[in-house]
Amino acid sequence: MKIKVLLVDDEKAFIQTLAERLKIRDFSVQTAFDGEEALSKIKEEDFDVVVLDVIMPGKNGIETLKEIKSLKPLVNVIMLTGHATVETAIDGMKTGAFDYLMKPTNTNDLVGKIKKAYKIKAAHDDRIRKAEINKIIKNRGW
Repeated sequence: MKIKVLLVDDEKAFIQTLAERLKIRDFSVQTAFDGEEALSKIKEEDFDVVVLDVIMPGKNGIETLKEIKSLKPLVNVIMLTGHATVETAIDGMKTGAFDYLMKPTNTNDLVGKIKKAYKIKAAHDDRIRKAEINKIIKNRGW
């Protein structure tokens, strides 16, 4: 099964290039060019990891991150920016970002962070599934 990644950035050429690099590495990738489009896709589909730009017109990355975590708390979000500040990094981590990368990012670094984020999400999903199964078994008296 491929890791499902949503890339969100208003820089279309950058995000399309990054999407191609991830697809070559066998990820399932979709793109969104602003926070609203990202949220719309997240409502329609389950993603394992979101790579989210901090500075975007309209809804910025921190606002989008808050809504993503509200909609899908287990989705890990990697913040991405060319305008990083310590404050922004701290805000992102406090809001629930999994990690933070500077643009331009090394593709191998990003791939490593995506795989790590996926592993953690998969472990959470597995624990939830097991708890649900145990609850069913307990309720049926098996």
